[in-house]
Amino acid sequence: FTTFYWFCFQLPIAIRPELFSVQGSLTSYFLICSTSNFPAIMLGLSRHTFRLYNRVGVRLQSTLVVVEHDNKHLNPVTLSAITAASQLGGDVTCLVAGSSCAAVAAEVAKAVGVSKVLLADSADLEGFLPERITPVILASHQKFNFTHIIAGATAQGKSLLPRVAAKLDVAPVSDVVAIKSPDTFVRTIYAGNAMQTIKSNDPVKVVTVRGTNFATAAAEGGSAATETLAIPDLPKHLSSFKEQKLSKSDRPELSGAKSVISGGRGLKSGENFELLYKLADKLGAAVGASRAAVDAGYVPNDMQVGQTGKIVAPDLYIAVGISGAIQHLAGMKDSKTIVAINKDPDAPIFQVADFGLVADLFKAVPEMTEKL
Repeated sequence: FTTFYWFCFQLPIAIRPELFSVQGSLTSYFLICSTSNFPAIMLGLSRHTFRLYNRVGVRLQSTLVVVEHDNKHLNPVTLSAITAASQLGGDVTCLVAGSSCAAVAAEVAKAVGVSKVLLADSADLEGFLPERITPVILASHQKFNFTHIIAGATAQGKSLLPRVAAKLDVAPVSDVVAIKSPDTFVRTIYAGNAMQTIKSNDPVKVVTVRGTNFATAAAEGGSAATETLAIPDLPKHLSSFKEQKLSKSDRPELSGAKSVISGGRGLKSGENFELLYKLADKLGAAVGASRAAVDAGYVPNDMQVGQTGKIVAPDLYIAVGISGAIQHLAGMKDSKTIVAINKDPDAPIFQVADFGLVADLFKAVPEMTEKL
């Protein structure tokens, strides 16, 4: 009885005295054991203790956000991931792993909602290879025992977190669009035509979140401490970074642009995308494309918007010569205002558009550019 008493009563009081109301003296509890109600009393006490430990567990929750960056600047999707992590409760720690990336760690430390920043800076992490970043994440988790590991649902996040989940022997939860509780998440299925609610019982929740569904955390106002993380042994024989060739443009980055103009197969050639480039320059917009246009070789695949491309949700989305296949709609239907230009009045894109123009794009787009 003495052992059971200390486990059910005294230990919870030692952990969180403000959550436990002491009624009666120690002597009265020992006197209770002589009554016929002792089993029922002990059962009720154990239930109270169980509820207490659940409340203590909420306090101990902590989340690791894997920061996406280019070694110089923070990707805005990370600020959305920080917002998602804040909704889970508990401390939010950000991991900045890369090569010569101290400036990014300083930038993340200013974000509102961040408790701590872990910096893993090594030339061996150049290129952000998943085979080398994964051991860094696992080392961070082993040291701090996080309850959640979160990253943006980008190409980098989707190539990294499934590997982390496999190493931890848990099931990853991908493309989360809403968080109901620390163990319950909402994600889209069937190209966004249905919503699935998932409850994870894994000890560590490994989650990728859609940045377009979470507000960006304030980039200024925080003051998190930065801690340098020891680099574990990295598997250098699995892969190596050779070079990276990026297309340079003065236009906004597609995923974070406030205005996006996308072209489809109706443009008929890559040269005709110049019509969209001129209009985009007038609007300060990014330029995207449908999968059909990418598959036809009109534009590179980093411009693809859709289920297998980039997910965007700008304030203004203009679809030019795009029929509106389900695959494409899954990547842009959360846009605030959708404008469609297509000569086919029965095109599915008009069903989701706020404004539609049935016209020949080769006449309509130049006229719009000229008026702007």
